[in-house]
Amino acid sequence: MSLFRFSWRAVALIVWIVVGLFSVGLLFPVLRSGGRRLMVLRMSRLLMTICGVRVILHGQAVQDRSVLYVSNHISWLDIFVLNSVRCTSFIAKSDIRRWPVIGWLVAGAGTVFIERGQRRAIQIVSQQMAVCFERGDAVGLFPEGTTSTGWEVRPFHASLFETAISLNVDIQPVALVFEHQGRRSERFAFVGEQSLVGNIWVLLSARHVSVHCHFLDVMPALSCTQWGRSQTAHQARERIRAVVCHESAADAGPAR
Repeated sequence: MSLFRFSWRAVALIVWIVVGLFSVGLLFPVLRSGGRRLMVLRMSRLLMTICGVRVILHGQAVQDRSVLYVSNHISWLDIFVLNSVRCTSFIAKSDIRRWPVIGWLVAGAGTVFIERGQRRAIQIVSQQMAVCFERGDAVGLFPEGTTSTGWEVRPFHASLFETAISLNVDIQPVALVFEHQGRRSERFAFVGEQSLVGNIWVLLSARHVSVHCHFLDVMPALSCTQWGRSQTAHQARERIRAVVCHESAADAGPAR
């Protein structure tokens, strides 16, 4: 049954990819920003359906103004999970651009890539973030800088918090929790030496996959200005950890 499930989902995913590449290459250049945002939203929701992933929302996402979403990072799917709630321009490491197909799609959807190790990388990305905020867009940031199994939250890099703080943009922490068959699971985490294709195989073969998406209380711009970027990053991480680690403690152990 898992082979059959994988087969029809894989076919549907291939069609989704073809449509996505067509949209990014031909439609996005002629669509207005509202049309592009709507297409990203709908394509992301369609991807959740194809992959058999149920997104369960907790809390209220900021929808009506510019905001910096700050989230823990578990999978390549995280970008699309958040995009299924609100079209979001993500800050991501440049390695993602080189992922087969997925890299092209997230680049076309407005992801801003940061070249780690380059002297002016932070400055360049900050300028691009400022443009997004001025348009009233949502920007997504994974401050851990890499993926984890989802049972803990790694320390946050604070540098890119400065752009939101300096422009008086609110920050909203987001905690992502993956489940498989009703239990916390690291099965779908994209970590270690696993390939992207291997991770997709695991996801498409599985049943009853859900992602709990906790939109936590907004951290107002005024408070963040008073704290500064380091304390703001610490506060955001602790709020996300409170959810992730509470959910971890509720389970007997990692489900594989």
